[in-house]
Amino acid sequence: MSPESEADTPAEAALPGTLPEALFAELVAFRRDLHMHPELGNQEFRTTAAIKARLEKAGLTPRVLPSGTGLVCDIGADTGTAASGTAEGILALRADIDALPIPDTKSESPYRSTVPDRAHACGHDVHTTVVLGAGLVLAELHRRGLLPRPVRLVFQPAEEVLPGGAAEAIKSGVLNGVGRIIAVHCDPRVDAGRIGLRQGPITSACDRLEVLLDGPGGHTARPHLTTDLVTAAARVVTDVPALVGRRVDTRAGLAVTWGRIESGHAPNVIPQHAELAGTVRCLDIHAWRQAPDIVVAAIDEVANLHKAKSEINYVRGVPPVVNEPVVTELLRAAMESRRGEASVEGTEQSLGGEDFSWYLEHVPGAMARLGVRTPGERTVRDLHQGDFDADESAIRVGVELFTAAALLHPTH
Repeated sequence: MSPESEADTPAEAALPGTLPEALFAELVAFRRDLHMHPELGNQEFRTTAAIKARLEKAGLTPRVLPSGTGLVCDIGADTGTAASGTAEGILALRADIDALPIPDTKSESPYRSTVPDRAHACGHDVHTTVVLGAGLVLAELHRRGLLPRPVRLVFQPAEEVLPGGAAEAIKSGVLNGVGRIIAVHCDPRVDAGRIGLRQGPITSACDRLEVLLDGPGGHTARPHLTTDLVTAAARVVTDVPALVGRRVDTRAGLAVTWGRIESGHAPNVIPQHAELAGTVRCLDIHAWRQAPDIVVAAIDEVANLHKAKSEINYVRGVPPVVNEPVVTELLRAAMESRRGEASVEGTEQSLGGEDFSWYLEHVPGAMARLGVRTPGERTVRDLHQGDFDADESAIRVGVELFTAAALLHPTH
């Protein structure tokens, strides 16, 4: 796996929140190894084995999830006495471990993906490494009697697979006894050494939409004698987003965006079949609950107008991540205790989706945006792109954030 540090446990970690240099170097190597061997959702067997081996080496007892990928590991926790949903319960640190089905285009990187058309282009390798590092530091602090609250490490598979692996992880009991849950997500717009925070919604709901349109087909010389299916598909693409936007409060931010449209094989043949696919995103959780009915009705309305038969597959995705105020302030206090007030900045609500939201349907929690941009870098990078990379000093920042949050006493 990755190079071993001089000791199995970070002995220098007696100062709360301190990440020993030897462990930091090991974590960087661990992250690079994950980056070179990305695995898609529900296929993260190598990743799961690597995490499990390192936790066991530190004397911990991780438990692989029933799906065979992902795992949980308790530090100083007695789930029989912890109170779920209260500040006295376990503090959970969550990481997602899967990669994306896109090629890694970082041709000069010594740790670029070795798997064709697979890449950690969303920073999940960083999230995983941060939670692992925090767990190793906190385990040592617990052995020294310095951990004031039980902590659970949650390494979740399949975040990129709608409706997200979080739902299955919850069914397997990862939230049993949990009082609060926290997470980070890499943000290439924020400098390494800083985090972005926001109370309330920080991501948006995201659903997937697939539409099949059918007609009898015909000759392009006589579109009036058949269903002009290409025109029907084009009108669905252009008219449905406008209709949807007029049927909810505009502040809800309900938006349909198409990513794929396919139809026809010849320039003089009106096709019999068309396929469209896209996403439905929403800023407001209440509007999101109404979204399927609104979107399906709009598609049917436009398709019927053009005499096209429609079949709609609306795949429920994830609700918005809504940061609970008290837990958000816990993250702020933790970061400021290590890096000062200037290390925390406000952040806007993203239109991206994140299945961390499913945990927040059960317990209070919050997600911070972890800065991964090298300070001074002018190259504009984004998530889900093949050239995505992270300034690895962000690993240290994430470990400090989670460790400090675990050491702060619960606030009722």
